[in-house]
Amino acid sequence: MAAGFLGGAPPSAAAFPAASSMRAATQEQMYAELDAYLQEQIEDLGLPGAAIAVVEDGVQVHTAAFGHADSSGRPMTPQTPVLLASTSKTFTATAVMQQVEAGRLRLDQPVQTYLPWFTLDDGRSAEITVRHLLHQTSGMASRHTAFEYSDAQGADALEDGVQDLADSPLASEPGARFRYASANFNILGLLVQEVTGQPFGDYLEQHVFDPLVMDNSHPTREGARANNAADGYSLWFGSWWRQTDTPAPTTGMPSSTLYSSAEDLSHQLVALLDDGRYGDSQILQPESIVTMFEPRARTSGSTRYAMGWFTRPLVESTDPAAPPPAERTLPRLLEHQGEWGNSHTYLAMVPSDGLGLALVINGNDTAAPSRLKAIDSNLLRILHGQAPTPTVVQEDWLQRSSWTVAFGLLLAQLLSLGLTLRFLRPRGGASTRKPQTLLAWAAAALALDGFTLWLCLAYAPTQFDTHLFVIIRQFPDVGISLIPVLMLAILWPVPRTSWLLLASQQRRREAGVTRPRVTPKSA
Repeated sequence: MAAGFLGGAPPSAAAFPAASSMRAATQEQMYAELDAYLQEQIEDLGLPGAAIAVVEDGVQVHTAAFGHADSSGRPMTPQTPVLLASTSKTFTATAVMQQVEAGRLRLDQPVQTYLPWFTLDDGRSAEITVRHLLHQTSGMASRHTAFEYSDAQGADALEDGVQDLADSPLASEPGARFRYASANFNILGLLVQEVTGQPFGDYLEQHVFDPLVMDNSHPTREGARANNAADGYSLWFGSWWRQTDTPAPTTGMPSSTLYSSAEDLSHQLVALLDDGRYGDSQILQPESIVTMFEPRARTSGSTRYAMGWFTRPLVESTDPAAPPPAERTLPRLLEHQGEWGNSHTYLAMVPSDGLGLALVINGNDTAAPSRLKAIDSNLLRILHGQAPTPTVVQEDWLQRSSWTVAFGLLLAQLLSLGLTLRFLRPRGGASTRKPQTLLAWAAAALALDGFTLWLCLAYAPTQFDTHLFVIIRQFPDVGISLIPVLMLAILWPVPRTSWLLLASQQRRREAGVTRPRVTPKSA
């Protein structure tokens, strides 16, 4: 040390073996705590499997995996591909910015500049720009543009899906406000495909996955399964995990249906944290990353949306028991979660610390996804020296109890069906019922049908900002009850009401015929 102060050679890390060893020991302890917490959550929640990767200062410093990838018991590994869901958007944002650098796309040009046929069921759709799509401010709503129920796997599915948006309305003025809709990024993927003349999946493999050495990343379900991708699991009836094949259409490749592993995702984080460089590959210029990370859309509270990334103050770096510090003093976090009917993924970066985190879980609790989101936040807390906090379920009553509500509606509809058939029996049925009773029952049954259709077709899609078909396909334990419920509520009311009215009229006629005549007494 004295030599260094007196102008000699600066001290090397070897000059401080105790400090260096202490730092390494502290890091190893932190990673051990990280793994122990994740293992504990898998056991407590019954999750099938999970894998994690941590990046620090441009280097992958830790990976781990727990649980199984499929029903055979095959172990999950850091290299196991998992359906990404919405973290797919981060790759599409990169691809778009590559085309901006190449001069083929301009952020403030309307989409119709590149796709002249593009339109929605609103004249204002001509005003939607590339930047609007990237910041989720196009005005499209998820409920009106949902595709997650589709099974399309063809080469033309992406373009067909964007063309199908022609009947979709706009929920707000383009550029006016943030509205999260995966269709925004599906359009962006088609733009990349159009200006490069290359299928979007092929483009990603050649210009993003290959330079980042993402050997276990795939644009299609077929490719991922050929590489031993993990099966997806759903929590059925809030009780047990079951392997579940939910739709993963190539229509949603740019927004939702890419596959990758925890290890591969860490390569992307390394590049984004190191000015676009991974090894000898430069996938983006530093100024493009600055543009991509610039938050321009307010979502809620202190959270903003950049281009494919949510950004907010890193509250997980503070002690929850201490007075909250001013948010402007906290590091900035960039993150994105991926939620699918049978998978959960998470990406996070703290640029000021050079820290990146990737988590993949091959299962999801669609009734209470906040349980898995709590894992995301607690992993960040552990990485910043804080203790995990208890999980708080944030979903409303309808989502938490969705399968119970659907099952209750099914029982009510079956009871209505049974009572109606009983009333209409030739003997002991309609013939013994008063006309008023049959009319009252017809009205009550119609009220049940009306409530069922309102809840399924109006309230739930609005509440969840999605389409009814998405609820049926992505919430499998709910869907098995909803399908017969809707069939009964749509197909049964007309014949039931007609039969009850006819029975009521017949009963009135019978009552008129059998009523004794009263002869007036003579004076």
